[in-house]
Amino acid sequence: MANVDTVLKEATTTIDGAIGAALVDYSSGMALGTAGGGKDLDLNVAAAGNTDVVRAKVRTMELLNLQDDIEDILITLGGQYHLIRLLKGRNSQGLFLYLALDKKRANLAMARHQLRQIESGLEV
Repeated sequence: MANVDTVLKEATTTIDGAIGAALVDYSSGMALGTAGGGKDLDLNVAAAGNTDVVRAKVRTMELLNLQDDIEDILITLGGQYHLIRLLKGRNSQGLFLYLALDKKRANLAMARHQLRQIESGLEV
């Protein structure tokens, strides 16, 4: 099992096209850890903003009485993919992994697969 910093570094170095990654607590909107990002992608702002996306989707599912889990949420921009993966583990309720990808360099299917593998090794 890997710690948060190790997992985020792995995501940004092994996933093609990765721009930045964060582990986010969506009850508070706070990033518990970040890797990558930079002047063009403030991961703390992204964490807070994507918390609203997750909360809205969770609430919508409750209103629709959908008895299912959110695997991931994809936001496609002109030049980027933003992937939000809700964590399922016993100690990770209320957390999600956020990954920003350069659309030109990323393979979305592989990124989703790799993020799923990285999640399985995460120790929170």
